[in-house]
Amino acid sequence: MTTPHVQTDTQEISHPFSSLIKMRDIWKTYQMGTEELHALKKVSFDVTKGEYVAIIGPSGSGKSTLMNLIGCLDTPTKGEYWINGEQVADMTDDELARIRNKEIGFVFQTFNLLSRATALHNVELPLIYAGISSTDRHEKAIAALESVELGDRVTHKPNELSGGQRQRVAIARALVNQPSILLADEPTGALDTTTSSEIMNLFERLHAANNTIIVVTHEMEVAERAERIIMIRDGEIESDKKTR
Repeated sequence: MTTPHVQTDTQEISHPFSSLIKMRDIWKTYQMGTEELHALKKVSFDVTKGEYVAIIGPSGSGKSTLMNLIGCLDTPTKGEYWINGEQVADMTDDELARIRNKEIGFVFQTFNLLSRATALHNVELPLIYAGISSTDRHEKAIAALESVELGDRVTHKPNELSGGQRQRVAIARALVNQPSILLADEPTGALDTTTSSEIMNLFERLHAANNTIIVVTHEMEVAERAERIIMIRDGEIESDKKTR
């Protein structure tokens, strides 16, 4: 039996266990009274380790719904999703929480930092949930902040940092558990043009260090910094192309 897949301009979709992410025939349907709203339809793609992928589409295209499924914040109505060879549909709530904490590093448009906590403590939070000792947490959090060039801002609170620095703290927090995937939702949406460019430069450096990055955006300038662009429209993949 042939595995269903989308024809793309990249490569044949591979065996599930050779991919970091594998989605097959994903649907997300909402019941609106007597009508069904299909937020996603027939979505299939793979992401391999070390890829830098942008998911782009206009408002209402389904890209945020897709991001929530990739991040295990929601589950598909039907279809199959594997992450690191594990079938998401088979996971318990505790297992999904482990995936969200260990396998996926989230970066949000609004930073989502604790306002009264230092940069160091904000970055340590995922390690606290993971049960890492205080000494190890401290070392890992400092290393993560240094990786985003904020080693001299560890004691600063969010209101003492610029927007770009706050997003760097959020990226350090996302990286501190060494996740399989860095998943960024409109990471430059709250930033000016210059600062946005600096954050995208940082993503390129992280990608060069073999981090797997998925950026969800509506801005083509942001998407074009990735090595692959998945265009989504009306809940379906319209195109899937390499940029270089």
